[in-house]
Amino acid sequence: MADTRRIQAIDVLRGIAVLGTLGTNIWIFTDPRGPAGVLEGLAPTEGVAGVVERFLRFLTNGKFLALLTLLFGVGLEIQYRSALRRGVRWPGRYVWRAALLFVEGLLHYILIFEFDVLMGYAVASVLVACLIGRGDRAVRVWMVVAGTLHLALTGLLTAALLSVQGGPAGSTGVPQDLFTRGAYLDQVAERLAGAGLYRLESVFILPMTVLLFLLGSRLMRAGALGDDARGRRLRTRLMIGGLGAGVPLNLLTTFAGGEWVLVDRYLLPPFIAVGLLALVTEVTHRVRRPGGAPRLGLTAVGRTALSCYVLQNLLAAALCYGWGLGLAARLDGLRPWWVPVAWAVICAVFMIAAVLWLRRFERGPLETAWQWAYQAPRRRRATVPAP
Repeated sequence: MADTRRIQAIDVLRGIAVLGTLGTNIWIFTDPRGPAGVLEGLAPTEGVAGVVERFLRFLTNGKFLALLTLLFGVGLEIQYRSALRRGVRWPGRYVWRAALLFVEGLLHYILIFEFDVLMGYAVASVLVACLIGRGDRAVRVWMVVAGTLHLALTGLLTAALLSVQGGPAGSTGVPQDLFTRGAYLDQVAERLAGAGLYRLESVFILPMTVLLFLLGSRLMRAGALGDDARGRRLRTRLMIGGLGAGVPLNLLTTFAGGEWVLVDRYLLPPFIAVGLLALVTEVTHRVRRPGGAPRLGLTAVGRTALSCYVLQNLLAAALCYGWGLGLAARLDGLRPWWVPVAWAVICAVFMIAAVLWLRRFERGPLETAWQWAYQAPRRRRATVPAP
């Protein structure tokens, strides 16, 4: 029973992380400038609306990306344990799995969303898959190296921003009206032409990704997700450190100015994500009723995480961009008030859709296609007649 509850906690966490990433991305979709809005810096909003928008951004910015990254590391640990139990060589065919994830991310980037994370996950996961079975000392060395590199890059770039004052504002060359008036294929062409710019984030966060993958694996191994006394003690420490220290500092950087944007998004949120992982796991273990509507919806989204991650971005683009309903331009005067409403509606749609889908199918639609592609080489070998 404890093992079953642990897996349920992972599904709930994954569902929260996927919907939480939309809480960050929704500000891009609902900005009439599209991705140029985040690349050129936040347009200052005066008065109460400006304070509300910054606080709403604070609630999601970077935190659920970090949580999703931690959970990917948990998933790698589960796959590694499964391989050991079955006597299968590790990493073995994981390279093929990572290649499929990279292709999935590439298609997501080209067809839907400029700031896809799946491509970076695929690259980092190959390295981590080779490290995950090594001794604790070797893993700690890699974690220190990755963490130091991430801290150094963030610190140097933040120092540069502080030296020029005002944060990363400025023109990026992205047409301002492309995402309000441009056709869908024009946006695809922009992603292809601007890949060097749009893919910078994935390259920048590679050290952080490696660090959080390894940390997620080690937290799983340390029992942080277990429903026992050991797990509860560890989660208490993680909540105190991650939430108690991370939240006040992150709130401070949110209102400190654009110069702190990298610290605000990439340095402090991982601490909060660790605290969130502990908090959600603790609540999931304490609430024994698995049938509540929110938990049921989050679990369903967690079980169809890949489909929900990709398709929620597609739905947001269809609602907000010019080739769809064009709500970003039409409702620009209602920012920031309509943005969390749009997020909540999309989340509700996918929670309901995921529950209904899983009543008929074992996996989500993209998970099913991905599994078919993963098994394809084995099927081909099985159909080749023996000489």
